[in-house]
Amino acid sequence: MSGHSKWATTKHKKAVIDGRRAKSFAKLIKNIEVAAKMGGADLSGNPTLVDAIQKAKKTSVPIDNINRAVKRGAGLTGESVDYQTIMYEGYGPNGVALLIECLTDNKNRAAAEVRTLMKSNGGTMADPGSVAYNFSRKGVISITKTDGVTEDDILLAVLDAGAEEVADQGGGFEVVTEPSHLVAARTALVQAGIDYDSAEAEFVPNLHVEVDIDTARKVFRLIDALEESDDVQNIFSNYAVPAAVQALLDDED
Repeated sequence: MSGHSKWATTKHKKAVIDGRRAKSFAKLIKNIEVAAKMGGADLSGNPTLVDAIQKAKKTSVPIDNINRAVKRGAGLTGESVDYQTIMYEGYGPNGVALLIECLTDNKNRAAAEVRTLMKSNGGTMADPGSVAYNFSRKGVISITKTDGVTEDDILLAVLDAGAEEVADQGGGFEVVTEPSHLVAARTALVQAGIDYDSAEAEFVPNLHVEVDIDTARKVFRLIDALEESDDVQNIFSNYAVPAAVQALLDDED
């Protein structure tokens, strides 16, 4: 799950990722293959591939798997990589907006699976465009909080590189840019000696909707189910979890 929902920093999310390491690896490998196919295996000329590899390394994907994925995607092994990106729109419990991004080699399978998972977990599908207008395409860089690196340090590093915002997300910081400024902001962080976890173009909600604990549980259950699909690559949502609700969720974990 991606986006400014605070979901990405909850203990619940960490447990989900830890419990699905194999699926997480497979999706990260798929990203690497697509990036290598689109821009080639040369890291110096393919910033998208650099970011895909960075994210995979941060998630402890073995380097041998990463190298094979680069070669496979770039066509250096004779294998064919053919994935389509498809975006589905829908609503979760209490009208929470969802964009479901799939990366698949079988469009019909992906569509059927997303529809089934939405229907069986309290979600509803929406017509194309009816949800997407609530989101803007942005570059988002995620940085885990560490001793010695402050919000001001990050802001100073990226201010002249096109950053629009540096936000404190609890367990880390997020740098938001226009997609065209993502590489420049990422490069500025590296030059400043600031490590980052991921740098990706994402769909960021224009307006957040705060959820109560019952809605949060239902939304998380729906997202959990969707993330079980091999075809679902990213989920973007507009919900926000208030601090009091987050504390209750943490206690449940």
